[in-house]
Amino acid sequence: MKLLLVEDDKQNREFLYKAFSELGYTVDTAQDGQQALLIATCEEHDVIVLDRMLPKLDGLQVLAALRATGKTTPVLILSALDKVDDRVAGLKAGGDDYLIKPFAFSELAIRVENIIKRPFHNQPPQTALSLANVNLDFRHHKADVAGQTLNLQPKEFKLLHFLLDHKNKLVTRTLLFESVWEYNFDPGTNVIDVHIARLRKKLMLLNAKVQIETIRGVGYRLQVEQNNDC
Repeated sequence: MKLLLVEDDKQNREFLYKAFSELGYTVDTAQDGQQALLIATCEEHDVIVLDRMLPKLDGLQVLAALRATGKTTPVLILSALDKVDDRVAGLKAGGDDYLIKPFAFSELAIRVENIIKRPFHNQPPQTALSLANVNLDFRHHKADVAGQTLNLQPKEFKLLHFLLDHKNKLVTRTLLFESVWEYNFDPGTNVIDVHIARLRKKLMLLNAKVQIETIRGVGYRLQVEQNNDC
């Protein structure tokens, strides 16, 4: 799980960074509102722990700006402001939970875990996935790049489906073998590399604005082509 921790107090930030890291989280940190907004906009996280009182941009301003961009990453607000109106303001701004300072880390950890596990209610079943100009309709088994048909073999379609479903996240070779090829072991072949190479070529020929990054010896990550904005 990847977590963004936004806290301007250095001592608190270092303590929470260490505590969440020990629980197995990959933790990014920010010490002011502007830095938090930049990181949260340019990176994908499973949850954001956001202090409300921040320099440069207040936590609620950060949250409102994130929600305005369409970011739905769950956000837990930390604040010493404990009045009902304060808590309501935080939730109205788009927060998923609100924890009052001071708090026990054990409670914070459980709240974060529960937010990540929380199901999305009243949403229709997902039938399509997309990233940049790449679109996948798995109900009709069709793929396209900006409207141009992307002709894929069955395994290539399943591979792209899995990568899109885990976009911006590292997927290991073991996970690909288990989920795409339905092996519960590494057969010791280069079958993944061959299919990744074919998929990359087909995406490139249609000028797809995505890239499949190789994490050598570990796996792959599908993400939007890198630019200088972030």
